[in-house]
Amino acid sequence: MKFLGHWGLFIIILLFGCLTYGRPVHADTDASLAHVQAKGTLVMGTSPNYPPYEFQINKHGKSQIVGMDIEIGKQIAKDLGVKLVVKKLSFDSLLPALTTGKVDIILSGMSPTPARRKSVNFTNIYYTEGESILLNKTERNKYPTKSAFNGQKVAAETGTLQYNLIKQQMPNAKLIGMSSAANLILALKTHKVAAVVKGTASATAYAKNDPNLVAVNGHFKTSSAQAGNAIALPKGAQSLTAAINQSLAKIKHQHLIQRQYLKTAGKYLKVNTADTSMWHYRHYFLRGLEYTLLIALIGIIGGSILGLCLALLRFNRLLPLRWFATAYVEFVRGTPLMVQIMFVYFGIGMLVDVSALTAGIIAIVLNSAAYLSEIIRGGIQAVDVGQSEAAASLGLSKNANMRYVVLPQAVKIIWPALGNQFINLIKDTSMVSIIGVTELIYQVGIVQADTYRGVAPIGIAMIIYFIICWLLTRLLHYYEQHLNYE
Repeated sequence: MKFLGHWGLFIIILLFGCLTYGRPVHADTDASLAHVQAKGTLVMGTSPNYPPYEFQINKHGKSQIVGMDIEIGKQIAKDLGVKLVVKKLSFDSLLPALTTGKVDIILSGMSPTPARRKSVNFTNIYYTEGESILLNKTERNKYPTKSAFNGQKVAAETGTLQYNLIKQQMPNAKLIGMSSAANLILALKTHKVAAVVKGTASATAYAKNDPNLVAVNGHFKTSSAQAGNAIALPKGAQSLTAAINQSLAKIKHQHLIQRQYLKTAGKYLKVNTADTSMWHYRHYFLRGLEYTLLIALIGIIGGSILGLCLALLRFNRLLPLRWFATAYVEFVRGTPLMVQIMFVYFGIGMLVDVSALTAGIIAIVLNSAAYLSEIIRGGIQAVDVGQSEAAASLGLSKNANMRYVVLPQAVKIIWPALGNQFINLIKDTSMVSIIGVTELIYQVGIVQADTYRGVAPIGIAMIIYFIICWLLTRLLHYYEQHLNYE
């Protein structure tokens, strides 16, 4: 069970709420179900890094999202007479995706908390579990009760139910919050924390697939709402909620979760743990590298062009254009890239339907342009004014002077700074993982969750990033020497 834990997302959701105020979703109680059936698809948002609920496997060189929640989604789609479409996002992005219409439902081990019920609908609870404490097997006897953790570091995902339970029911423990399950397990195995609190199903999955870990009953006191998982839908989607509740009732009556879905998830987990070598998961890294390079290349080209335009506008005689360019640069540099990515995908996406990859590229281009424009502007100002005066005396127009005299010299001056910005841009591409773009960092998280190995995927990613940046550095150095000889 996972909870949204970033205050920044509250601001984003609040902004989206302001944008959509007065535009009710599914005002007609029958519209939500009719809409799904009319388009023939049920778009399910999920974060596939939470086995056995949802996770990815590498089967015959192809990535596939599987798990208990996926099986439930398939049954619901079958009952509705539509095709299930699974859209993967980071867990933090699921609620914004639902409220902005990117997905029809959220099926991702989500708890129907009172705070969430204020903004979305929830179905009946489809699965209830307890809370377990994950320990290093060698330290099992060291912590027989929760009170034994007094003064010890106990970790959970920030903002989750488990995080709050530690705070409330283990007040003397040192609470440590982290943003991902993979980082929690890594911290536990490297003895950075004494224990990790997780939902029983997930904790059991980790313990069964890692001989160094053990899951024990946490004996936490929770309400039925806290311990249960439900499906989230848009606010007011009553007809779709009722239809899905019918499917869930059938699943519960036939005991499909215990008899079939969890067993199926267990078989898929064995596929992942049969070979946890990084070579076996090379397709994940290669796919992540492909998207990273694509985003970086377009970001460099697009950001350079837009940055040049913004820099030139700063020298324009028309004050409105200068003000616009200045305001753009100040605004972009004054807001985090992650927030910009989410705003483009969820905010602009409300008006124009854009894919996660497209939104990520747009945000990277817009962000890099602001920084590049300042570098270019500084280079232009660094060119001796006498160069422009000499060009004017030869009869060159201002445009020709800028094109043939000033810019070539400015590029030579700012080339090292440009190179540094290009390298930073490659690393900034990791931010687009927040909206589910399967670039390198996103794939690292998937491999960590699937293989139960924390350090190896990170090491592979570091090597890949280093190789890319080193090659780019060599290329930039080559052209820098070429410029110096001119």
